[in-house]
Amino acid sequence: MGELNGVPVGVRELQALALVNYGHFTTMRVEDGRVKGLALHLERLRRDCRTLFGAELDGERVRALARRMAPGRGAATVRVTVFDPGLDLGRPVAAGDPQVLVTVRATDGAQPPPLRVRSTRYVRDVPEVKSVGLFAGLHHRRQAQLHGFDDALFVDAGEAVSEGATWNVGFVDGGRVVWPDAECLDGVTMRLLKQLHPYESRRVRPADVAGFEAAFATNAAMGVRAVRAVDAVELPGFEGGAASVVGVLRDAYAALPGDPL
Repeated sequence: MGELNGVPVGVRELQALALVNYGHFTTMRVEDGRVKGLALHLERLRRDCRTLFGAELDGERVRALARRMAPGRGAATVRVTVFDPGLDLGRPVAAGDPQVLVTVRATDGAQPPPLRVRSTRYVRDVPEVKSVGLFAGLHHRRQAQLHGFDDALFVDAGEAVSEGATWNVGFVDGGRVVWPDAECLDGVTMRLLKQLHPYESRRVRPADVAGFEAAFATNAAMGVRAVRAVDAVELPGFEGGAASVVGVLRDAYAALPGDPL
């Protein structure tokens, strides 16, 4: 179910989003009316709106529209998508009237199993923006799954690990968290974890993975999820041992109370 500017959305309004696919979004996990990193989600929406549409977005209005759709009790995943229904494919420069679409889907509270990921050469267009253009990411995810993996891990032209298809990636080296410094989407969950736990940022190549004790994936929907293997490299500490750092991160993130939506 979804609402556009607080009104049930119809097919006509969604046509530009479906056929042109120009816009941006953020995904929030809402638990009992609260969102971890709410200010960061709203900041992202405002920043990306300026980048894609040259327009200012009213964060409090977005918050009110999301609150209309989110359940007051329990957990759900709420996505806020910003796009211009009147966008002309031939004149995207004229797109300057962004609208707010809010959709809700059920969420599973169970901890997902560790991931096996396949590295692949790819850099998202305008990687600092959380854009609605998911074709390439889903294509690479599908290719990874066809080869027996769960997801794709992106590597840039310089052989630097950047991010996953819809998540950030971190590693554990000697009990310390390492975030790759390649260009990627600055995820809300990653930003919160950087506030909660000491870390360093440095270049990470697929060839370096064998030297890490553990790895993990992060996004708002899943929180912190262990990575069991990258390509043929099994991470020995993905559960227990050095990977307890992943457990500490998971617990610290889960303990954040969140902000009232």
